[in-house]
Amino acid sequence: MTDRAPVARSSSGYSAWRLISEELRLDIDGGRLHTGDRLPTENVLAERFGVNRHTARQAIAALAEEGLVESRRGSGTFVTGQAVRLHRIGLRTRMTTSLGDQGPSSTNRVLHSAIEDAPSEIARRLRLDGSRAIRIETTRSTGGQQISVSTHWFDLERLPDIATTLRRTGSVTAALHASGIDDYVRASTVVGARHATATESELLALGPGAIVLVTEALDTLPGGTPLQHVVTRFAAQRVRLDIEHPRAD
Repeated sequence: MTDRAPVARSSSGYSAWRLISEELRLDIDGGRLHTGDRLPTENVLAERFGVNRHTARQAIAALAEEGLVESRRGSGTFVTGQAVRLHRIGLRTRMTTSLGDQGPSSTNRVLHSAIEDAPSEIARRLRLDGSRAIRIETTRSTGGQQISVSTHWFDLERLPDIATTLRRTGSVTAALHASGIDDYVRASTVVGARHATATESELLALGPGAIVLVTEALDTLPGGTPLQHVVTRFAAQRVRLDIEHPRAD
């Protein structure tokens, strides 16, 4: 672990303990702290970053909430080394098989669904032409970890029962298959990152200041007919994205 200059309070009001937790998270993500390594004590961290013990304790607590470290009575706080899952985004992107999360410990849960007018850009991408859409909010977990939350948009006229079917099957691919759609492809994916909202932090069990990776994607039938617009927010410390490129023939 490298030494860094003391952390100053940000003029924007961003708390010192948040900055410390981000520094420690970088040490974990960058391999300077490994699975099983013991974190420095609160006193050592307080001296290193030029803060009091309470501030250092808050930083460690935030990492513990994210599952990156755990406290062991009488021994200290250690890096847990929870697995970072790889999600492959390619021509046929399937979340269930990509994340390797099939089994009883994995869930894809529908939180809410509604029939409404889609935002203009989504309506354009889905070619709704005045038709209403079905919006479905879901959350995915695997191996005891909250992985992602998603907002799905479908054409109501094409897939009127998709929300009910998704609740039953727990899989978009299975729900589409049950609706008579045996194959679909990824037409486009835009990737970004930002701080999690309060709702996302609650659903994903994230600590303050956590980052989510955001993918905004369009799936179509093999012939090009738009099928689904989906925005997914991944817990950045638990998922990495692998963008597959087509091979040059």
